[in-house]
Order: sequence, then structure tokens, then C-alpha cells
Amino acid sequence: MSAPGAEPRAESTAPRTGFILLGLLSFFWGINWPMMKWGVTEVSPWSFRAFCIVVGSIGLFVCARLARQSITIQRRDLRPLLVAAFFNTTVWHLCSAYGLVHMASGRAAIIAFTMPLWATLLAVPVLGETITKAKMAGLALGLAGLALLLVGEAAAIGAAPLGALLMLGAALGWAAGSLAVKRHRWSMQSFPLTGWQLLLGGLPILIGWWILEGDGTWLRPGIDAPSWRGLLGLVYAATVPMIFCQWGWVRVLQVFPASVAAVGTLLIPVVGVFSSALLVGERIGLTEIAALGLITASLAVVLGPRVPGVPRR
Repeated sequence: MSAPGAEPRAESTAPRTGFILLGLLSFFWGINWPMMKWGVTEVSPWSFRAFCIVVGSIGLFVCARLARQSITIQRRDLRPLLVAAFFNTTVWHLCSAYGLVHMASGRAAIIAFTMPLWATLLAVPVLGETITKAKMAGLALGLAGLALLLVGEAAAIGAAPLGALLMLGAALGWAAGSLAVKRHRWSMQSFPLTGWQLLLGGLPILIGWWILEGDGTWLRPGIDAPSWRGLLGLVYAATVPMIFCQWGWVRVLQVFPASVAAVGTLLIPVVGVFSSALLVGERIGLTEIAALGLITASLAVVLGPRVPGVPRR
């Protein structure tokens, strides 16, 4: 199912566009996890997310105007837009920011990307999608890879259960929000749709920021001035993931069935783990490499040329 008002595309190029976007999303969203860790280590979660929402929504609306896409909200779109905005923005951004405060970025990414499990299960009653053998096999391989990554982290997660619960809440929020986007036949195109989700879902976060930190106390306790790492993490998280990746995810949902698109995100936590090892110094070894193999296999099974509902190239 694709949204009315989506950019015109030929059916023969749709899967190729989806594959390219999934690859780019895996890279840019994966790197975002250590970047966010740099940011929330020095900037408070409320200020961090408020900045990202303001910059991201402005950027998306600018892109909409440059692409000559109308930013008007039709009456029929308002209710599903508020639902999608709440889950995709309010729940995801608050839970993930506070989750990162309480646990390592690599572990946080792994838990957040249990999202494909919840999206695949919820897509059956919500969207009427069928769970094929290919989807189940791919999902099982991908979750096995994530489980392998978590085996060595059980003690650390047990010592900080709040972070794990928050990241699980973020995963459930993203799954519900993705299904809300996929379920409705939108009158608006992808840039304004993404921008409005970010702005409307970000209003509770902006209000919370104003109440809690409107006096200018935006840095974490003990931080006099942000380092270059903190500033880089803040700027990166507010631009590439919030503008390109948010828009790209809406486009992916227009190309693939929700369950297939969700499984396609399983490579993101692998990129997150490897980039966290490189940028934050978190541990990596044979377990991570084996998990990468399992997740790559899951993507090959689910995103292969015989995926139901996806035209052949």
C-alpha cells in the first residue's frame, strides 16, 4: 500500500529505491547512536531532543518548499497524523534519549531494534499483512543476531534495567508509529508528512524543555562547556538523522510492506555497535561479527527478489 500524493515512481524502480534507502538509513542511523551518546553525555536529554526537533522540523519544511510540496494538513489526515507523531516522535525521542543516559549506546541500539519483531506482529491485526515463511525465517535470524549481541551484556543490562526498559519503550513506539504511517492513505507528500510528525510530536518535548530547562540549564551537571564531541554529536543528530533519515523512512514505508521495511532496519544496530566501538571505545569481538553474519542472512532472506508484495527489479 502506498500513500496518495507520494512522489511519482515507476514500479520497476521502486524496490531499487527502497534498497538504496535502507542501505543509507542503516549507515547514517547506525552512526547516530555513538553520536547521540556523545551529545547526551554533555547536553541534557530535554535540551538535546528539543534542539533536534526544532532543527529537524525546520529542515524538513524547507525541503518541502524547495520540492514544491504543499505543507497544508487536510482534515482527514489530522487524526492519524497526531497518532503517528505521538509514537514516532514523542515516545521514541524521549525514551531513546533517556535510555542512552542509563546505558551504553551499542546496547541501546540493539534493544531499540527489536522494533521489527513488534512491527511484524502488529502488522497482522493492524494492516492485515501475512507472516510468510520468508518473513518468519528472516525475523528469526535477525533476532538471533540481536540476542547474540545481548548475551554478553546481560549483567550490565541487569544492573541498569531502567535504560533497557526505556529503549524497549522506544522500540514499541517506533513500531506503532510506523504502522500508523503505513495504515493511512495520506493526502500530503513525504517531506511535509515527516515534518509535521516531528513538529506536532515534538510539542510536548518542547513544552517539557521550557518548563524544566527554560532558564538555560541545558548542560549536564558538572559540564561547564560542551566539548567538540558533544557539539558534533548534537549537530549530527539534529541534521542527518532528523531530516534525511526521517524522510527516508517514510519513503521506505511507501515502497515495502511494513513488516519487510521493519526487518530491513536490522542492520542499523550492527552499524551502531561497530561505530560505537570505533568512536566511543565500546567492546567488539567475535560475538559482534557472528551477529553481523546472522543479521546479514536475515536481510538476504527477507529482502530477496521473491519477497511477497515487492515487484521484481
